[in-house]
Amino acid sequence: MGDLIAGMAETRRHLPVIQPGESPAEPPVFDKVAIIGLGLVGGSIALAARERWPGGLVIGVDRKEVLELAMVRHAIDVAADDPVVIAEAELVILAAPVRQNLELLAALDDQVPGSAVVTDVGSTKREIVARAQSLPPRLTFVGGHPLGGAPRGGLGNARPDLFVDRPWLFTPTSDADGPALERLQQFVAGLGARPHLMSPAQHDRLLAFLSHLPQLTASALMHVVGTAAGADGLALTGRGLVDTTRLASSPVSVWRDICASNSDELGLALDTLIAELRQLREQLETGDAVDRVFESAAAWRAVLAERGGGRRSGS
Repeated sequence: MGDLIAGMAETRRHLPVIQPGESPAEPPVFDKVAIIGLGLVGGSIALAARERWPGGLVIGVDRKEVLELAMVRHAIDVAADDPVVIAEAELVILAAPVRQNLELLAALDDQVPGSAVVTDVGSTKREIVARAQSLPPRLTFVGGHPLGGAPRGGLGNARPDLFVDRPWLFTPTSDADGPALERLQQFVAGLGARPHLMSPAQHDRLLAFLSHLPQLTASALMHVVGTAAGADGLALTGRGLVDTTRLASSPVSVWRDICASNSDELGLALDTLIAELRQLREQLETGDAVDRVFESAAAWRAVLAERGGGRRSGS
C-alpha cells in the first residue's frame, strides 16, 4: 500500500501540465492528507484540497458506497474502508461524528507509525482534546472546528467553497503545538477559511449558544408546529416558518453526539432560553417581555448582519 500511495503521489506532482505563460501550482502544505469520514465537511475538505493543491495526495477512508461517490466526484486520490491506508499521511483529519472520532483517535498510534499532525472537525472540543493527551509525541493533535455547513449533510452536498470566508476554530493546549498549528492555519487559509484560536472550554461554551442551541431550537420548533398543524396546515405557511426552521433538516446521527458531549454547556444555554420563553408566556397580555425581547433581538440581529454572520449554516 505504501508503494501505491508513493507512486500516486509522484504522479500527482506532475499534474496538471503547466502550459506556457501559466504559473506553477503552489506546493501543498501537507503532501499527503488523510480524511477519515467523507460527509459534508470531510468531503468538502477533500474537494477543496484537491482543487487548491493539485500536486498533493488526498486519502479518503469511509464506507465503500461513500468512497465510490468520492471517486466519481474526484474528491480523493486513494480510497479505502480500512484506516491502514493512512500510515504515511502527514495530516490526519478526523471527520466522523464526535463519538466515532474518539474511537478513531485511540487507534492512531497503531495506524500511523511516523510523525503526523492530527486534527478533527467536531463541534465539541473538551473531550477529544483531553483524550488526545494520551497520543505519542510523534502525533501532534490540535482540535479544530470549521464553522461552515449546510442544512443537509452527506458527501452529495459537499462543495469546495464550503469554508470560504468562514471561521475555522482551533483549540491548541500547549506551546508544543506551535509548528503544527502554524501549518494547520496555513492549510485552512488555503481552503478559504479564517482561522481563530480559543481554549477547548471557551469553544464549547460559545458554540453551545452560537450553534447547538439554535439547532435544538429549530428542531423542537418544527416538531411542535408540524405536530400541531399537520401536513395540511403546513401547506398554508409562509416563508417565515421555512426560514426559521431551515436547520431542522440536520441529521440526528451527528447531533446526538454533540448534545451528549456538551450537555453541561448546552443545558445552561437551554435554561437561558427557557427562562426567556417563560417570561414571554407570563407577560403576553402586558407585552412587557415582548417589547424587551423584540427590541433586543432586532438590535443583535443587526450586529449579526453587520459582522457577516449567517452566510452559511453550520455546526
